[in-house]
Amino acid sequence: MGAGFSGIGAAIRLLQAGQDDFVILERARQLGGTWRDNVYPGCRCDVPSHLYSYSFAPNPDWHRTYADQDEIWKYLRATADRYDVVGRIRFSHRVLDATWDDAGGWTVTTDRGTFRCQYLVTATGVLAEPSSPAIPGARRFTGTVMHSARWDASHRFEGQRVAVIGTGASAVQIVPAIQPTVEHLSVFQRTPGWVLPHPVRPIRRWERRLFAAFPPAQRLLRALIYWQREIVLVSAFTKYDGLRAALERQVRKHLAAQVPDPELRAKLTPDYQLGCKRVLPSNDFYPALTRPNVDLVTEPIARIEPDGILTTDGTLHRVDVIVFATGFQVSDNPIGDHVVGRDGHRLSEAFSGDLASYLGTTFPHFPNFFMLTGPNTGTGHTSQIFMVECQLNYIVDALDALGDGPDVVAEVLPSVAEPFTLDLERKMRKTVWASGCASWYQNEHRRNVAIWPDYTVVYRRQTRHFDPADYVIGHRRPTSAPASSRP
Repeated sequence: MGAGFSGIGAAIRLLQAGQDDFVILERARQLGGTWRDNVYPGCRCDVPSHLYSYSFAPNPDWHRTYADQDEIWKYLRATADRYDVVGRIRFSHRVLDATWDDAGGWTVTTDRGTFRCQYLVTATGVLAEPSSPAIPGARRFTGTVMHSARWDASHRFEGQRVAVIGTGASAVQIVPAIQPTVEHLSVFQRTPGWVLPHPVRPIRRWERRLFAAFPPAQRLLRALIYWQREIVLVSAFTKYDGLRAALERQVRKHLAAQVPDPELRAKLTPDYQLGCKRVLPSNDFYPALTRPNVDLVTEPIARIEPDGILTTDGTLHRVDVIVFATGFQVSDNPIGDHVVGRDGHRLSEAFSGDLASYLGTTFPHFPNFFMLTGPNTGTGHTSQIFMVECQLNYIVDALDALGDGPDVVAEVLPSVAEPFTLDLERKMRKTVWASGCASWYQNEHRRNVAIWPDYTVVYRRQTRHFDPADYVIGHRRPTSAPASSRP
């Protein structure tokens, strides 16, 4: 389920392992996931290009050290073509529900037919469903409203009064991109973020030629990027407070250099530790906020009026356009309620804290099921694709260990998943992510269900091999329906 980075990666690894009886269900008309949908101006990855790509499909022709949205989407489409994956995708197939039956396996119902399968892999991602706050009066607004993840590329911002609600990862890219063209820009901030200097630069032609002619050079660069982030950032976020404090001092210098006004600088200074929320690399967000046509609004929003946004101090900010740069439904992703395992258990229970997970990939009560980018497999410092590839190695090894029998059933033992989940929670309490701030990493109970609370090399080691002893493995009695069928 899903044809973004995770789903395309899964298809490629399955083919490489000799598994070819599968289909990818994709609700959109094109592949790409997050990098297809997020087309707002300024959209760029905040992980270096040479690391934010498949290890088995290096791209020597990246044009910037941190790639823009269109170049990443182009890379993903080209990789899917290169590995002959596109023909296996059923586009415009929206999954309505997926249900396990002890006799028949998984039944996946879409708006264009039903599929039966022995194994189910969800690759729907955590940055897929936009999150918009329920602000009173929103339906009364007479202007234009859009979410950063559902950008209206046809809209012209020249000469308009624009409100951007949010100052997170998408806002720090949108604000400087539209600021020069709008008449006035009101940026509504609930909590300031830690904004780091951005080391982005063009990749020189001779560098691209070197990577193409001598691939080990690119592999070495990828390794250096990985280990630099692993050693410095993970250590700062999970182990060494002194290192994090040193990084905070450098970031404060960045703020002081770019925002000379002490009043504005005070509004932009975080009161929580670096890393507790997602860190935000940018060289032009702070300067954009200092321009004459920009206001940073820190008063809470009371409601939306037909012609603007009313804050709790009684000020009406008149605007023509409202942009919600408010992120995604992570712990409350709607797909969780539509995947139902044994005895009626729903996948959403894993993010609410009511269901243990093992390696963020398998779950008790969910036989023959694997989830990519599951609970606590996210990263606050490195490439998500690295974590996905770890999961893919585990899944491929599991399928190899379970064999080709059409009636094999494997379900992780609660006695394995529950201690694993408790151990993650214990580790999390010692990290910056449990230092007190509220973030999208947390569910409604303030439990961090997104971030891996350790070095990612540890996760790689834990997912290197599938151990059948961690699972109850049996056999079902197949019904007359084949193990997999296609409408």
